[in-house]
Amino acid sequence: MTQELTRTELGSVMTDIRWDADTAVEELYAAHYRQLVRLSVLLVRDVATAEEVVQDAFVAVHGRWRGLREPDKALAYLRQAVVNRSRSVLRHRGVRDRYVATQAASASGHAPAADEPVLLTDRRGRVLDALRELPARQREVLALRYYLDLAEADIAAALGISRGAVKSHASRGAAALRTLLKDES
Repeated sequence: MTQELTRTELGSVMTDIRWDADTAVEELYAAHYRQLVRLSVLLVRDVATAEEVVQDAFVAVHGRWRGLREPDKALAYLRQAVVNRSRSVLRHRGVRDRYVATQAASASGHAPAADEPVLLTDRRGRVLDALRELPARQREVLALRYYLDLAEADIAAALGISRGAVKSHASRGAAALRTLLKDES
């Protein structure tokens, strides 16, 4: 069973073998592979994909080893590479899922109606008009939540208000928006 190296030990190994990529990456792999896979699994929610992500990150580090100015920071570089590659996997999944859904809809023979783009534009215009009638704070909270898909904490930070105020403004704004849109129908 492989024993994980402490940061001090890892730093001394990196210094001793400063430009030997094979040995350095082997040491990093032995000490941190499982930890990096766990990190990626938390992000991509799939063990096989997480293992691929981590393997790709190690290959990238190995290929760029001579370019590292501070080899003792290779573990930080690896972590960042794993996070970035995990994000790429998630983006790719999103694109693939949207494409598959579009293909499934067209394969089922349910093509969009000819007037659907016009109706969507009209509906979007009515929603934007109704948003303009809301108080500024409610409008801001709803825009950040539904158009930028921000979490409550992020909205609170962006607007300089508490999370409770975000919830309150969102609830009141959504209720007012429903009323305004119902009146127009």
